[in-house]
Amino acid sequence: MVFALCRVRCGFQRSLPSSHVVRRCLSTPASHPETVQLLGKEYPSDSHTNITPTVAEKLNRNLYLQSAHPLGILRSLIESHFTDFAALSGLSPLVTPGKNFDDLGFPLDHPGRALSDSYYINRDLMLRTHTSAHEVEVYARGERRWLLSADVYRRDEIDASHYPVFHQMEGARVFPASAAGVEELEDSNARLSEHLSKAHIVIEDVPHITPSNPAQPTHDPRTSSLVAQNLKLSLNSLMLALFGGRAGASEDPLRVRWIEAYFPFTSPSYEVEVFFHGKWLEILGCGVVQQQTLDRANVPNNVSWAFGLGLERIAMILFSIPDIRLFWSQDPRFLSQFAEGQITTFKPYSKHPPCYKDVSFWVPDGGLHDNDVFDLVRDIVGDVAEDVKLIDSFTHPKTNRTSRCYRINYRSMDRSLSNEEANVYQAGVLSRLQEKFGVEIR
Repeated sequence: MVFALCRVRCGFQRSLPSSHVVRRCLSTPASHPETVQLLGKEYPSDSHTNITPTVAEKLNRNLYLQSAHPLGILRSLIESHFTDFAALSGLSPLVTPGKNFDDLGFPLDHPGRALSDSYYINRDLMLRTHTSAHEVEVYARGERRWLLSADVYRRDEIDASHYPVFHQMEGARVFPASAAGVEELEDSNARLSEHLSKAHIVIEDVPHITPSNPAQPTHDPRTSSLVAQNLKLSLNSLMLALFGGRAGASEDPLRVRWIEAYFPFTSPSYEVEVFFHGKWLEILGCGVVQQQTLDRANVPNNVSWAFGLGLERIAMILFSIPDIRLFWSQDPRFLSQFAEGQITTFKPYSKHPPCYKDVSFWVPDGGLHDNDVFDLVRDIVGDVAEDVKLIDSFTHPKTNRTSRCYRINYRSMDRSLSNEEANVYQAGVLSRLQEKFGVEIR
C-alpha cells in the first residue's frame, strides 16, 4: 500500500542515453517535447509532460536487483524471511493515472496527482509514485502471499534523505473470509506467537481495533482482529530478523512499538517503530486492506493485510549510509564495501568541503513551484547538489512581486570540488532558470 512515512554526471547540459531520448521539432517549445522515448518506446507529449532527463536516465538502473548493493541486499533479506511469499519485481514503472490513483481510491483533488508532485509522460501515462500502482493487478492474478519491489518516482526536495527516485517493497497476505480463513488465521497466529515468545524482543502493542481505528463495516470484527493480529506478528518477526542483535548491547532486547495510524486504503491501520541506536525510528506503515480494493481486483469474499516500506530508509539505518545520493554512486570505494547477504557498516571514504552559492530571483507572474527549481538544479548539476534550501522569500509592498532566495550546497561525494567549478555550475543554473521559467535574477 501507499504507506506514507515517508529519497553523476556533470555539465551544463545533461544528455540522455540512446534509450531515453527527448525529440523536439522547431515548432515545439523547448519545455514541451513533441515525443518522449522511454524504455525503447516513443510516447506523445502534451501539457502534462514534465519528466526530466535526470529522472529518465535512472529508469534502467535497477539498484534493488543488484545482489551486492545495499538495496539489493536488503530486498533479498526480506524475501528470504518470507520464504513462502511470491517475490515480484521487474514491472514497468510506466503506469496510467488510473492504476496509480483511481484504483486505490485517491480523490480527484489529492495533491499527489498534481504536476508539482508526480512525473508525467503525458496526461494518460506517468511514472508510478508507489508500488501500490500494481496492487490491484497482483491481487487479480490470484496471488495470496506476495512481495513486490520496485523503483518509484516523486518530485521532491534536494537533501540527504530525499531523491526523485527511490525504492519500495510492498507485502500482502490474503485469507478467505470464511470459517476456513479463520482457522488458517488462528493456526498462523499461534505459530508466530510461539516463535516470538522465545525471542529477545519487547513489543509495545496497541489494540487491534478501536473506535478511532475501526474494522471496516463489511468485515466481521473478529476476522478483522485476527487479520490485524497476523499482520502484527508477521512484521514483529520481520523486525526481529532485520534489527535483532543490531540495536546495541547484545543483552538488550529489540524494542518494537505499534502506533495507530490513518491511511485511506486500509482500516485498521498502523505504523511500526523500532528503537535503534538510542532513538525510535519509523520503519513502515500497514493495515487491513480496504475491501473495495479486493472487489476491484475481482477477488471478493477475501480479506487481506498489507504493508509498505522504503528500502532506502531502512538501508540507511542498517548500513549507516548518511546520504541518499550514495546509493547511486558508482565509485568502487562505495560499492566494494558491500557483499551479498551481509549487512555491514558503511565507512566514509572522504568528506569533501561544501561550496555554498545563493540564487535570488523575482518569481514570474505565473508562479514557480519549489519542485520545479529542484528538478532544474538536478538536471544541470546532477548529484553534485547536496542540498537546496529556500532561505528567504518576501513580497515587495509596492509591486507585489515575490522574491525567493535558494541556497545550493555544491559537494561531490567522490572528489574535491573547486570554487571555480562551483561557479560554472552556478552559472548554468542561473542561465537555465532565466531560459526555462523567465525569472529575473536579482
